Amino acid sequence: MQAPINKTIPKVIENEVLKALSFYPELRETQIDFVFKRNIKRSVMQAQPKIGTMFGTKRGYNINISALFRLTTSAIPIHQIPQDIMVGWIGHELGHVMDYENRDVIGMMRFGIGYLFSTKYIQQAERVADTYAVNHGLGSYIVKTKHFILNHASLSEKYKSKIARLYLSPDDIMELVRKLEAAQLNAQKKEDQE
Repeated sequence: MQAPINKTIPKVIENEVLKALSFYPELRETQIDFVFKRNIKRSVMQAQPKIGTMFGTKRGYNINISALFRLTTSAIPIHQIPQDIMVGWIGHELGHVMDYENRDVIGMMRFGIGYLFSTKYIQQAERVADTYAVNHGLGSYIVKTKHFILNHASLSEKYKSKIARLYLSPDDIMELVRKLEAAQLNAQKKEDQE
């Protein structure tokens, strides 16, 4: 599979990125660069708009990815994380991009300020990204990613606590999946009756 022309994807995670992108056809034309970073403060990945594109008609985004997955006593290259976990993580970040795409410049400025200064705002933003991912069919990947983080023996309790506090729980995600499936089933029944 060849990377789309408007995406920059490191070769070692190309399959995972392309799989996650396949769930977001509306991002096909969106410029997204997946960039390895040595260190991202308190995060493994983060989606950010490119400042120079904020005022144009088409925004571009960076998804920054920590080159190393830091454990309590060691670190492993991020591309050695299981494929489904990476797809879920990237799918979550693409959920942020979807959220950003639906905001105007003022909305993005409010988002940035809220994210910098309000834990409650961060929680809301992270849950919105998870919801976008679930609604795009990535529910099972997101659940696997949450379980991987929350049950990983070598991750710090501080990081696990942050994830549990700010993000949807695996149970919350499964409930979203159930609701989505029920809505799809009801829509199909209505369509069949017509």
